[in-house]
Amino acid sequence: MSVYDPIARVYDPWSTGVIEDISFYVDEAVAAGGPVVELGVGTGRIAIPTAMAGVDVIGVDSSPGMLEVCAEHARAAGVAERLDLRLGDLRTPPVEERVALVTCPFRAYLHLSSDEERLEGLAAARRLLRRGGRLVFDVFAPSAADIEETHGLWLEREPGIFERADWDRDAQTLTLSVRGELGESTMTLWWLEPERWHSLLAEAGFAVDGCYGWFDRRPYAGGEDTVWVARRR
Repeated sequence: MSVYDPIARVYDPWSTGVIEDISFYVDEAVAAGGPVVELGVGTGRIAIPTAMAGVDVIGVDSSPGMLEVCAEHARAAGVAERLDLRLGDLRTPPVEERVALVTCPFRAYLHLSSDEERLEGLAAARRLLRRGGRLVFDVFAPSAADIEETHGLWLEREPGIFERADWDRDAQTLTLSVRGELGESTMTLWWLEPERWHSLLAEAGFAVDGCYGWFDRRPYAGGEDTVWVARRR
């Protein structure tokens, strides 16, 4: 069972305030044309607006519960025919098609716990791409201030939904707990510095076209968030 299954009905209200990345990923998909592959499609926070923009999406997720919610949202939005939802892992996505764009939004690569797993995931994404196709994803590395302000505290992120962050700077892990009326779960995320992501992309056969500091495409100049655009060599 995926760590997201217990919070499949909590996820949308928990992430309701996260909207800053949607137009970025939709624009990337429209520019690439369809279909696109979205790894970690979740409940369709990105995929459904993408489908509504006229782009077909092959959505992969390891959580049956999240895919069930995504399918419900797609039907409600009238775009079910544009979403092809598949149960699978970031490292072994069940996709035979070759596409111009693979995305992995909302820091999903942080679920990979080692360089070996990260390289597996990046290599899997590369295999899905046509020559010259692009992988677009975002990740983060926390600031000292963020760690100090949130470590070990239960915070009400949205009404009735609480989140706790337990940080380990030495191991570079975040143990994230979420609880709401409809479910609760705990997961571990592993972060890296941007320089290491750049090296892993090169090792996996990508050329970095852009590393942004936010979804408005400002060049990365330090900070927690990085948004990567990498091209299959």
